[in-house]
Amino acid sequence: MIFSQINLFNMSQKTQVHNLIILDESGSMNSIRDEVIHAFNALLNNIRDIEKQFPEQEHLVSFYTFNGSGIKKHHIMEPVEQIEQIDHQKYQPNNDTPLYDAIGQGIVDLRASVEGRKDCHVRVNIMTDGYENASKEYSMKKIKDLIEEMKKQGWTFIYSGADHDVEKVAMEIAIERKIVFKKSRKGMADWMANERNLMMSYSFDIHNEQLVKDCEI
Repeated sequence: MIFSQINLFNMSQKTQVHNLIILDESGSMNSIRDEVIHAFNALLNNIRDIEKQFPEQEHLVSFYTFNGSGIKKHHIMEPVEQIEQIDHQKYQPNNDTPLYDAIGQGIVDLRASVEGRKDCHVRVNIMTDGYENASKEYSMKKIKDLIEEMKKQGWTFIYSGADHDVEKVAMEIAIERKIVFKKSRKGMADWMANERNLMMSYSFDIHNEQLVKDCEI
C-alpha cells in the first residue's frame, strides 16, 4: 500500500532535471567532428533511457554550441524526447573559442528560469578541446564566481576536455568533476562511457532522494 502511494506521488509530481550542454564548435574540433556528432546523439539517447528508467524524473535539455562567430542556442529547456539529433549541417566547427562567454550565457539563461525553485535539479556539461581565447563579456574570475554561486544552489558541473590542462582549467573555474578525453574515435567512446556512468549515478541519487521525501509524507 505504501509502495503504491509512493509511485502515485512520483508520477503525479515529477522532479525536473535540467541538462545544460555547452559544446565547443571552434575550428580545432573539426578533426573529431564525426565523433562529436555521434557522442552528442548518444548522450541524448542516454538521457532518454534514464528518463524511462526513472519515470518520476522529467529531463529537459538546453543545448548551446560556441565559436568565434557567436553562441548558438539550439534548445532551451525542451523535453529530451523533443530534441533532434545533430548532423553535419547543425555542427560546423570553425573559428575561435569564447569558452567563458558560452558558459556564462548558458548559466545565466537557465538561472533566470529555475532560480528560487526547489523542485528541480541542474546538471551542466561543458565539452571543449582548448583554452579560452575569444570571450568578450566574461572573464575567468566572473565564471568562477558564477559557478560557485550556482553550486551553492545545488547545481552540478562537469568539465570535459582534451588537448589542454583540463585539471588546471577546471580548477580555475571551480569545477571538481572532470573528464579528460582523447581526440580519437576510441577517446570519444571512452568519454561516452564515463559520461553515461556519471549521468546514471546522478539520476540514481535524485531517485533515492525523492524516495526519502516520499516516505516522510
